[in-house]
Amino acid sequence: MKLIGVYADNFEPGIKEARKNRVQEGGIANIRFGWAGATERGRPHYYRIQGPSFLIEYDSSQNNGNHIHTVWRDFTGDFGRDLLREHYTRAQGTGHKH
Repeated sequence: MKLIGVYADNFEPGIKEARKNRVQEGGIANIRFGWAGATERGRPHYYRIQGPSFLIEYDSSQNNGNHIHTVWRDFTGDFGRDLLREHYTRAQGTGHKH
């Protein structure tokens, strides 16, 4: 939970609390952690933390493990929006095939 808290603390207070609550509602026992790569400092590595409603990814595989990319995905709608659902709704009746 501490590592998830580090990520959540980067959000505005309202978003932070909503995401922390969603993590708790999904059940701590349902969270999985996966690691790939080196365990030595300065070497490429990657990890993911996944629960029923979210995925956090951390990727440091470039420049000898010194270039970080990270993302928190919310399966119920990133940043309050469900982009895929919006796309399907807009495309309905237009002949756009999925």
